[in-house]
Amino acid sequence: MNASMMRIQGHWRPSRIITLWGALALCGCATFSQDGGFDPVAHAARERLDKEVRWARSSEEKAKIDRQVAQLLLQPLSVDDAVQIALLNNGALQASFQQLGISEADLVQSGRLPNPRFTMRHASAAGEYDIEETLSLNVLALLTIPYAHEIEKHRFAEAQGAAVVSIVGLADRTREAYLTALAAGESARYLGQVKSAAEAGAELARRMRAAGNWNRLDEARERGFYLDAVSGSARAQLAQRIARENLSELLGVAGEQAEFRLAERLPDLPRTIETLADVEHAGLQDRIDLKMRRARIDELAGNLHLTKATRFVNVLDAGPVRVRQGTDTEPYETGYEVSLEVPIFDTGAARVRRAEAVYAQAVAGYGQAAIEARSEVRKAYERFRSAFETAARERDEILPLRTSIEEEDLRRYNAGQISIFDLLADARARIEGVNDYIQSVRDFWIAKSALDTSLIGDPRQR
Repeated sequence: MNASMMRIQGHWRPSRIITLWGALALCGCATFSQDGGFDPVAHAARERLDKEVRWARSSEEKAKIDRQVAQLLLQPLSVDDAVQIALLNNGALQASFQQLGISEADLVQSGRLPNPRFTMRHASAAGEYDIEETLSLNVLALLTIPYAHEIEKHRFAEAQGAAVVSIVGLADRTREAYLTALAAGESARYLGQVKSAAEAGAELARRMRAAGNWNRLDEARERGFYLDAVSGSARAQLAQRIARENLSELLGVAGEQAEFRLAERLPDLPRTIETLADVEHAGLQDRIDLKMRRARIDELAGNLHLTKATRFVNVLDAGPVRVRQGTDTEPYETGYEVSLEVPIFDTGAARVRRAEAVYAQAVAGYGQAAIEARSEVRKAYERFRSAFETAARERDEILPLRTSIEEEDLRRYNAGQISIFDLLADARARIEGVNDYIQSVRDFWIAKSALDTSLIGDPRQR
């Protein structure tokens, strides 16, 4: 049908028709892939995060994921275990993978040949017939299939990049939630020790007041220390419960699975950190969000080319026609019909101008995004260095100083030079110093995670 239609268009040579038909036939054979375009996404996750990511597209795959998650939950979770569970089990991430299916469907559809349209008009009166049958095809849609298919390829690649960005963002949020929950647990334990020390001091003060050895002010001071410790411990326990809930949401667990265990303590602070000599260059080389923007520019360039090519004619139907006029013994007349949109009022200039503006907008946006990427990496690196310096100072200077003070106070207490209350006060101060160090170590590892993520991409780009 298409060949006969083209033959009618006199100016088409047979060789050109055969070549075009062959190319379009290849596009028309576009089919869905076995993996739905997910294999490159999973490979990127393994390469950048050293973690396994799966798309639960069947009940069998979902059951396999559930078994793996259940196995990981049997042991105290490390930060790597938590990230792995989130990447396998987070429902929002699994839902985001469906965008790959949507994009692939658009890609396959863009490569399918347009369906022909059959039109029949039938009228009769007193044995006289007026019959017209037309079989037509949208020629313009046929000719633009390769261009539209190429545009959808860019969009599909963009959807794959967006999936990788979602994975990176979830990994970063999970690491932060894990470290926060772990630090909150440690803080709750240490502030519980502060509460116990303050409670002992308050009880001893009450007894000394009852024995007449202390005045009301001294007892009230110890009582105040105890009440502050009780409040601090309660806040720490609440923070621990909230942090675990936040982590549970990211892991995608509930019920009994939400009773998971964490490691006993945060990872140790390293003795030194690596210096990034060319942090800006590293941030621009591998950032997925910038690659997505470049792919978007390529897509818009193709769309601009297609818009210009169809500027004056964007509707063109053609096909063979068979007509009978007269009695049913009259032969059919054959011919062809061409239907096109005449560009009198709408010359397509507005569509071209819009496509040009969208393309220019993307190009300009890419330049600003590159500047922001440099800035993000620099800021993340500065926070990382500052967090390490703060935690290292507490580890190497403040905590040893508090420990030496406590040891000296214990010696003086044994010598009868200070009271038990002075000893308890310094013990509380040392424990609170340890708690401050826990928060500093937590902040360092969170800053480390944020720096690693900034070198891969901006998780806000969805």
